[in-house]
Amino acid sequence: TLEGYQGFVTSVAFSPDGTQIVSSSNDRTVRVWNLSTRKSVGYSFEGHLNYVMSVAFSPDGTKIASGSFDKTVRVWDTYTGKSVGEPFEGHKDNVQSIAFSPDDTKVIVSGSADKTVQVWDAYTGISLGQSLEGHTDSVISVAFSPDTTKVASASHDNILRVWDISTGLSSPLEGHQQFVHSVSFSPDGTKIVSGSWDSPIRVWDVSASLNMKDTLEGYQGFVTSVAFSPDGTQIVSSSNDRTVRVWNLSTRKSVGYSFEGHLNYVMSVAFSPDGTKIASGSFDKTVRVWDTYTGKSVGEPFEGHKDNVQSIAFSPDDTKVVSGSRDRTVCVWDTSTGLSIGQPLEEGHKEAVTSITFSPDDMKIVSGSADKTVQVWDAYTGISLGQSLEGHTDSVISVAFSPDTTKVASASHDNILRVWDISTGLSSPLEGHQQFVHSVSFSPDGTKIVSGSWDSPIRVWDVSASLNMKGVLP
Repeated sequence: TLEGYQGFVTSVAFSPDGTQIVSSSNDRTVRVWNLSTRKSVGYSFEGHLNYVMSVAFSPDGTKIASGSFDKTVRVWDTYTGKSVGEPFEGHKDNVQSIAFSPDDTKVIVSGSADKTVQVWDAYTGISLGQSLEGHTDSVISVAFSPDTTKVASASHDNILRVWDISTGLSSPLEGHQQFVHSVSFSPDGTKIVSGSWDSPIRVWDVSASLNMKDTLEGYQGFVTSVAFSPDGTQIVSSSNDRTVRVWNLSTRKSVGYSFEGHLNYVMSVAFSPDGTKIASGSFDKTVRVWDTYTGKSVGEPFEGHKDNVQSIAFSPDDTKVVSGSRDRTVCVWDTSTGLSIGQPLEEGHKEAVTSITFSPDDMKIVSGSADKTVQVWDAYTGISLGQSLEGHTDSVISVAFSPDTTKVASASHDNILRVWDISTGLSSPLEGHQQFVHSVSFSPDGTKIVSGSWDSPIRVWDVSASLNMKGVLP
């Protein structure tokens, strides 16, 4: 595992060649990790007197910059871990964010809780001009434009600012209603994307007017589920406002209509493999299939569940939809007729079915449940293949088949992953997460598993006889 800190990890970044990771911590240190060995290079970069909150590699990978709660910026030699010169002093409060200029001219920009942005010469540590003042609250994120002539900053004053480095003047980008915590330029420098606690992702034109370009807005309630189309050009989303919407990623606009028909929260959505249809599951106990291009329901709602539909998936061949419900059953539906294929699969789970998917070969279905078990089913007969897979001590939230369909991985609120041999029903626990594990997936070649958890680190595991943890991406 990528371990070595006495405290928590505050920031991580890849080296330009992708072979290393730099990380910072509240233990006041910076560390560099070798991705091949998953080990620290052997030394910590020490010198800061308080939490280190942000780190970044220089474009050539030879230097690392860090910003700290001790109000300073430091530059380090990547290979020796030694500080290059004295700390950069000028901020009057915590340094929250830091970035190198992309043109390798060794210019650094920093954002601080003192409400200012500072641009520095990375060689001398001298501030290039005055502090950039204009924000009325902490600056949380900073980014250079690709041509290095501008800097964008995001703040807890709910505003973005774009600064002209040569003049120190800025233009405010207003529209967010809550803290803005992330900002980035597009590769061509013509747009800025920002993230905020007010939920919508906003895209802005970097032009004279700097008007907001668009937001993915349209809901009266909150978003419950999202999925990409197979070709990556669209997103489908569902909401507690009972609707489904499709968004064009090129225009960042809804296609112009909402898919209406459900009578309660829509909790799960999925594109068909060919992208022409969308399936949705709702608290109204029904499943619906929609035409992606017209937004019209394909036939009547699929009725059969006796409680909320929690999870939904298409079969790889597009002909079937499988749904899992709070009524403890799994249903397989014919997408062309809307009829249930056989009886509901109900001889297995004793509580809500929370996660469900088809095997890659279309022959099996796996389901996870709040009853702490995993069940594998024959997709054609509906018969349970063996006993319930037992071993978790809390709800199973996510399940996935291995590409060769011989194994199933499950993620649970017991903080553990399990990998099951379908033929024997035996499992190996993968322990390391400290909080709920909510997502699991196999790599395409089946040799690794990736997991996501409320404890933040993404963990990568070897699928081998020992099933030891491969590495942690803190």
